[in-house]
Amino acid sequence: MSAIATKLNPIVKRVLFTCISLLLVFACLLGTKIALTGEPQLLAGTRPDNLGVRAGELAPCPSTPNCVSSQSQDPVHKIAPLTYSSSTKKAMTDLKTVLQSFRRTKAIAQTENYLYTEFTIPVVGFVDDVEFFLDDNAKVIHVRSASRLGESDLGVNRGRIETMRAKFNQINRSESV
Repeated sequence: MSAIATKLNPIVKRVLFTCISLLLVFACLLGTKIALTGEPQLLAGTRPDNLGVRAGELAPCPSTPNCVSSQSQDPVHKIAPLTYSSSTKKAMTDLKTVLQSFRRTKAIAQTENYLYTEFTIPVVGFVDDVEFFLDDNAKVIHVRSASRLGESDLGVNRGRIETMRAKFNQINRSESV
């Protein structure tokens, strides 16, 4: 038994050394990225080129479960839109107030009835693209929230939109009282 342990010991040491070396390289890369940019976005991915409103519709969700959209008919991706009873301008102001309550959020594009933001997940730097389209005729804010990378988001996009809904509704309730 001691001969086997002696033979395995160098192999185990080599594997451990390799794993530790890879972790150190990753930590150095992450540290360098954070030092140079102030934002850890090693896993940010590429900004999609299909975002925006086309014929009153936001882009459809991909087949992966890391996206939610109020315009999707698929139960995996479907989420209810936000609702409002004020003007489009007031609803947009309230929406921006809600977005300002989140950290690591960056506004990318805006019109009077559309807002596109990026949410960066801390440490690893995953980026989620979140869009809002205000439909004043229906008095709803359609939403699409999608992770750029990966297969699953562990419910992060859905949870974020539901948190936004609660904050948005709270603003509207407090103003109508």
